[in-house]
Amino acid sequence: MILENKNAVIYGAGGAIGKAVGQAFAKEGARAFLTGRNISKLEILAKEILTAGGKAEIAIVDALDENAVNKHLDTVIEKFGSLDISFNAIGIPQEGVQGIPLMQLSPDSLVLPVATYSKSYFITGKAAANHMVAKQSGVIMTITATPARIASPLVGGMAPAWASLEALTRTMATEFGPLGIRVVCLRTDGMPDSDVFKTVLGIHAKGEGMPSAKEFQTMLEGFTLLKRLTTLPEMANVAAFVASDQASAMTGTIVNLSCGSIVD
Repeated sequence: MILENKNAVIYGAGGAIGKAVGQAFAKEGARAFLTGRNISKLEILAKEILTAGGKAEIAIVDALDENAVNKHLDTVIEKFGSLDISFNAIGIPQEGVQGIPLMQLSPDSLVLPVATYSKSYFITGKAAANHMVAKQSGVIMTITATPARIASPLVGGMAPAWASLEALTRTMATEFGPLGIRVVCLRTDGMPDSDVFKTVLGIHAKGEGMPSAKEFQTMLEGFTLLKRLTTLPEMANVAAFVASDQASAMTGTIVNLSCGSIVD
C-alpha cells in the first residue's frame, strides 16, 4: 500500500470527488480525515472505509474558516503526529453560475467561484504548509477542470476560478518546495459518475439549446482522444499515486486527466 502510515486530510469529503479520493487514500493505507459540513455524508463514507478495513476520522470543518482549519489540523497532529497529505475537494452549487452567457451574468455570479475557491484553497494550503514544515515533507493537492486551459462557453466564473487555482498551485510549489513540501494539481474533464457533473450537463444542455444532457455529454466525449470522459476512480487512483512517495519528484505541475481533450 503506497500511502501506509500517511495522514491525509480531505476537505469537501461529502462530495463525489472528496468521497472517491478518501476511499482511494484509505485503500492505499492512509488514515483519511474526512471533513466537510454535512455530518451524515461524512459518517456514511467513514463507515464504508472502516468496513473495508481502512482508517477514517470525521470532523465538521468549514474550509473557508481559517481558524477552524488550523484548529482541526492541530488536533490531527496532536493525536496522530503529523499531516502528510492535504486534498481540497470543496464545491459550490452550479445553478446560477454556469450555463449563462457572460452578457447576462451578474458580477456577483462571476466573482463567486473565483473568490470561494481561491480563498478556500489558500486557507487550506497555507495551513497545511505551516503544519508540514516541522517534518520538512508533505503533499498539498488541488483539483481543477479543463476550462482552466481551453476556451469553453457558458462556464461563467468557473474557468477564471480554475485558472487561478492552477496559478496558486505553481506559486505554492515555488515557495513551499525548499521546505520539502510538494504541491500538485489534478486537471480533469467532466466526470459523468459525479452527481454535480450530471447537474452541470443539464445546465449546459439547456444553455446550448440541446434536447438532453446525454447529447451534451456525447459532444464532450467527441472532443477527447479516448472518446470518453474521466471517471471518479481514475481521478482518485491518480491522486493516491501523486500523494505517495513514488511521485516524490512531482511538484508545481498540472496532471492531465482529460482523456485527451487537452494534449500537452
